[in-house]
Amino acid sequence: MLQAFSIKQAAAGAGFDLCGICRVRNFDAERVFFEEWLERGFDGGLGYLRRNIEKRFSPAQLMPGACSAVVCGVCYKNDTSLGYADGQAAKVASYARSTDYHVSIKEMLYAMASELGLKEAGVGFRAFTDSAPLLEKRLAAEAGLGFIGRNTLLVSPRYGSFLLLGELLLDAPVDVYDRPWEGVGCGECRRCVERCPAGALTAGGLDARRCISRLTIEPRPEDVPVLRERCGASTEGWIFGCDECQSGCPYNRTSPFFANPRFRPLFHPADVTGAQWCAMTQEEFAERFGTTPMARSGLERIKGIVGR
Repeated sequence: MLQAFSIKQAAAGAGFDLCGICRVRNFDAERVFFEEWLERGFDGGLGYLRRNIEKRFSPAQLMPGACSAVVCGVCYKNDTSLGYADGQAAKVASYARSTDYHVSIKEMLYAMASELGLKEAGVGFRAFTDSAPLLEKRLAAEAGLGFIGRNTLLVSPRYGSFLLLGELLLDAPVDVYDRPWEGVGCGECRRCVERCPAGALTAGGLDARRCISRLTIEPRPEDVPVLRERCGASTEGWIFGCDECQSGCPYNRTSPFFANPRFRPLFHPADVTGAQWCAMTQEEFAERFGTTPMARSGLERIKGIVGR
């Protein structure tokens, strides 16, 4: 049987700020809500959300035999997370200023597995971070890391919502499991709802058709003006992602900056003007931003947003 203490030591050694452990189970109530959310069209045409629904709410289908979930979080808050100076022409979500977290977190999870000797012990495992249909925020709450706030993100009382998550599913039991989050949560606070320029945070969940992150990351460049007109939303100067619903959160106002050097920003958006974005070559883009999440969007899409 695996030891929770050793797992959490390995998580800290790999650079995670938080680690919790819960049993794997089905999330039937969450599936009902999600299917109603899809019926409203709140997925905004993101086709991947309609695939593998059974797996999304049953982690054991992603990894047969899984009985334990180790959920880890790492803080990425930096000097633009709480907002930009007035007049900033091209704003970038703070998580996108460092090396792509998919790469960093997977490396950290595999370092944990190596430190714990899972392979040598015959323990089956699989590592995840945001790229598979795993209900990671709900698992994080089950593992006691925090609660899911009105901004639809995991909120930790200490680290706020500027957290990136990674998970190890294991086919072995753990001696001690953490208790699910119990606490006040958001209470009566609605600052994230009020702060969202697009009105994307609704009583029925996030309306991705209006979300600025959706508008700036997912569509083709030629779709941006169409989506703006249809949704009544503009990008408010954001060219990749958006931090608006997080920057006003009281938990984020008091949370610490990143400690793991993997999440140190590689650039500052204020150093690149709108005109420079529009004149940038593909070679320049690859050199300056090729290791960041912005590479996913691509230069042409960014030019399409900046130029409108």
